[in-house]
Amino acid sequence: MKVMVMVKATPGSEAGEMPSEQLLTDMGNFNEELVKAGIMLAGEGLHPSSRGARVRFSGTSRTVMDGPFAETKELVAGFWIWQVKSMEEAIEWVKRCPNPMTEESEIEIRPLFGPEDFGEEFTPELQEQEERIRAATEQLGLAEE
Repeated sequence: MKVMVMVKATPGSEAGEMPSEQLLTDMGNFNEELVKAGIMLAGEGLHPSSRGARVRFSGTSRTVMDGPFAETKELVAGFWIWQVKSMEEAIEWVKRCPNPMTEESEIEIRPLFGPEDFGEEFTPELQEQEERIRAATEQLGLAEE
């Protein structure tokens, strides 16, 4: 199963506080463990919401809102995509993670949808399209390296 592991924002991360060299070292070591275990597929940190935007959809209308966004506890400061055997395995890995912030913080784990989750509505044609898109995005990722 694939999961998204989200590092929740804190007042410090939203203020643009950067991690210490020690925290960067600890997180780098943890990421290496994840890669060696064949779990980590991707992972990135995010700039504060003051550098972001949101687009609200209402029918055919689109409204753009520039950051910062007020509810820090609802924001994401970074993420990983992991391939794990179960939610329990993901939880065990998160429990081993160094605290990603200099203050109290939370990490949220959510399963990603797979093709099997969409039922009959995910027709063979749509499945083929999805496979083409995934192959193309993998090629884009390889081109960046």
